[in-house]
Amino acid sequence: MTVFLAATALALGAAACGDDTTGSDASAASSRAATATATKDPAATAVTVFAAASLTETFTTLADQFEAAHPGADVKLNFAASSALAQQIIAGAPADVFASASNATMKQVTDAKLTAAAPTVFVRNSMEIAVPPSNPARIANLADLARPGVKVALCEEQVPCGATGLAALRKASVTVRPATLGQDVKSVLSLVQLGEVDAALVYRTDVSAAGDKVLGVEIPDAQNASTDYPIATLTGGDHQAAGKAFADFVLSSTGIDVLGKAGFGKPQ
Repeated sequence: MTVFLAATALALGAAACGDDTTGSDASAASSRAATATATKDPAATAVTVFAAASLTETFTTLADQFEAAHPGADVKLNFAASSALAQQIIAGAPADVFASASNATMKQVTDAKLTAAAPTVFVRNSMEIAVPPSNPARIANLADLARPGVKVALCEEQVPCGATGLAALRKASVTVRPATLGQDVKSVLSLVQLGEVDAALVYRTDVSAAGDKVLGVEIPDAQNASTDYPIATLTGGDHQAAGKAFADFVLSSTGIDVLGKAGFGKPQ
C-alpha cells in the first residue's frame, strides 16, 4: 500500500508539471521490483550440502527434486566420510547443511557451536556384508570374515561405517584382521566391485545401491549394529534460509519416502 500511494503521488506530481509518463513508468518499475523482492523464494539460490558418502544416491535424487520444486535453486553436494566433513566444517569450510552418518560426528560440529538449530535424526542404517557376485570365498556370516586367507575390507575406525562395523563384529564375538581400511564406505565397497577383496563390511543401503555389482550377505539382528543419521543447518554458510528449506525437504514425507525406498530405516 505504501508503494502504491507513493506511486500515485509521483504520477500526480508529474502530471502537474506537464510530464504524464516518466514518473508513472519509474513508479511502476519500483513497484514491480518491490513485489518481486517480497515474493522471492528464499530457496531459489545456491545451497551447499555436506553429506555422508552413504547418502550419495538418495541426496542426489533429493537435490534434483528440490531444484525442480524451487526454480533458481542450485544444490551443491559434497559427499565424504562424516568425520572428514565434520573436520572441514570446523576448519571453516562454508556449508549450509550437514547430514552425518552418526551422532558422534555431528556432536563435533554442535560442540563447536556451528549449527543454526538442534540436529534432527532422520534415518537409521545398519550393516551388511558385501561380496563379489560369485562369492568366491563362500562368505555366509560374520564368522567367515575371520577365516585364514579371507581378504576383508573395513572402513577406518573413526569413520561411522567403521565404528558401526566394529560394533557388529564385537556383538558377534568375531575378530577380523582387515587386508585394508577405507576412508569411507564407497571406497570400501569399490574394492569388492573390483574383486580386490573377498568381502567388506558396509551399510545395507550401499549394497542395495550397488545392484548386481555385489552380493549382499545379511547379518542377523542379534549380531548387527546400526547408526543414526542427524541433519542440521549451519551458521557458516552463505544461505541459511535455503539450507533450512533443503533440510526441511529431507525431513518431509517426500524425502523420507526416497530414503525409505533406498533401504534406510526409520529412527527409533
